[in-house]
Amino acid sequence: MAIQVFVADEQSDRPVEPGRWRDLAERVLADRQITGPAELNVLFVDEGAIASLNERFLGRKGPTDVLSFPIEDELDAPGPPPSGQGAAVTGPGRDLPPEEDRVPVLVGDVVICPEVAWRNAPRHAGTYEDELALLLVHGILHLLGMDHDEDEEAEEMEALERELLGRYHGPAEDGGSVS
Repeated sequence: MAIQVFVADEQSDRPVEPGRWRDLAERVLADRQITGPAELNVLFVDEGAIASLNERFLGRKGPTDVLSFPIEDELDAPGPPPSGQGAAVTGPGRDLPPEEDRVPVLVGDVVICPEVAWRNAPRHAGTYEDELALLLVHGILHLLGMDHDEDEEAEEMEALERELLGRYHGPAEDGGSVS
């Protein structure tokens, strides 16, 4: 089993191409050396749903563009998955079981609001499609442990976003970033 990315479009405000975003997510995860078995969920939701999640989990009122919910506490890339099974079978003199027998690494969920992305696109990435790509990459990088609380962290994350977008999506018009 390789990387599995599940994409659900649970909104009807703006068009979304689930296959396109699944492909981008798979490429980004592979680039960051997250190899199978691994699972990621990407959900496209309306403003009401993301506002509810934003308030419930972050204590912030109103809709936002992207939220990330990691499932595994620590993802080590590269290396074996940090699951209970991986810990039990790795160590000196032990090998990982065949890939098909390993428990998948549950990377987490990225939740994106296309309506907010549509509004923010001119200020961030330029086009709606570039904004969705930026939000997806940004959300995945959060799941992989990156953050932008400090200036240095923000610069590192933004540089990696630009690199990944340039490699797998095409350059954003103004090299935007998400905060």
